[in-house]
Amino acid sequence: MDVSNILADHAEKIKSTEVETDTPLDVDAGFLTVTDPNPIDGESYESSLETHLLSLARTGTQALLNALFSLPTTSSPDGPLAQLPAPTTQLPRTKPLPKIKPLTKWEQFAKAKGIQGKSKEKREKKVWDEERQEWINRWGKDAKNKQVEEQWITEVPMNADIDFDPRKAARDERKARVTKNQKQHEANAARAQKTGSSASSNPEREAHKKDLERTLAMSRTSTASMGKFDRKLEGEKKMKGIKRKFDPTEGSVSAESKAALDLLSKMNSDARKTRMTEAQRPSKKSRTSHGGNEVEDPEGKVLNVRKAVRFASKGRGGAALGREREKAGKLGKSGKGKRR
Repeated sequence: MDVSNILADHAEKIKSTEVETDTPLDVDAGFLTVTDPNPIDGESYESSLETHLLSLARTGTQALLNALFSLPTTSSPDGPLAQLPAPTTQLPRTKPLPKIKPLTKWEQFAKAKGIQGKSKEKREKKVWDEERQEWINRWGKDAKNKQVEEQWITEVPMNADIDFDPRKAARDERKARVTKNQKQHEANAARAQKTGSSASSNPEREAHKKDLERTLAMSRTSTASMGKFDRKLEGEKKMKGIKRKFDPTEGSVSAESKAALDLLSKMNSDARKTRMTEAQRPSKKSRTSHGGNEVEDPEGKVLNVRKAVRFASKGRGGAALGREREKAGKLGKSGKGKRR
């Protein structure tokens, strides 16, 4: 009886635990991850995507299980336990790096003078108590700094008042030290914020500063020499101006003619500046009426009624001009009657 086909089918179903790849897989047992650096097989990917993905998943899982079963184990009531090694994959930080803490006023003074004091790391949090014969906290509950306040008997100085309370005096001294430390901490924080603050932290102050700089720059250039020969103050920064750009002396004829035509069009745009005559003024169709004050006479010339009335009345207005015309008419009629 030939059972080779049955054995082949059974061997295909139960594959070997060994993983064979062109490039070894990167197994990180600490994070329980497997990275496959091998390139994708294009033929297998296009022919059957699901089979290709199952093969990759099986290979990676088998490599991870092989790495886990190779670790040393310890026995427990729940079964053998394996201690995972330290991870080898470097993960990115979830938060940015902490900023460098600025030096306090005392730390700056000690650094400048070369004073080597005890740091907070070197200073022990516990001190030895001779009476209790044990280590007690330096601060906090049942600490060394509260020993005078909590002891049942305290020595009173000879020159003390009758109502002197040593416990209250010790408590007040401790509270004063706490208040002093708190004030110093706030002053150091304010100094650090002042030195390390950016422009965006106080926008109103930055806007006021820019306004002052703009006003100062305008005052510098208000002289006849545009501030060139003015006396400079000590530590005054050089004012940044706009660099002038000059056209080249030799250029194309078309560019030069275009510049000349643009200049002429600007000159023709304002009749008062160029003192244009009535014949040179543009027609009514090409200019815009200002509030209905411009009319066209029978000869086709554009007249400004308001200017004409102002000129005829010598600035007194149309009502005064009307009264003068009416008065002159009355006088003319009376003169004609006398001649007759």
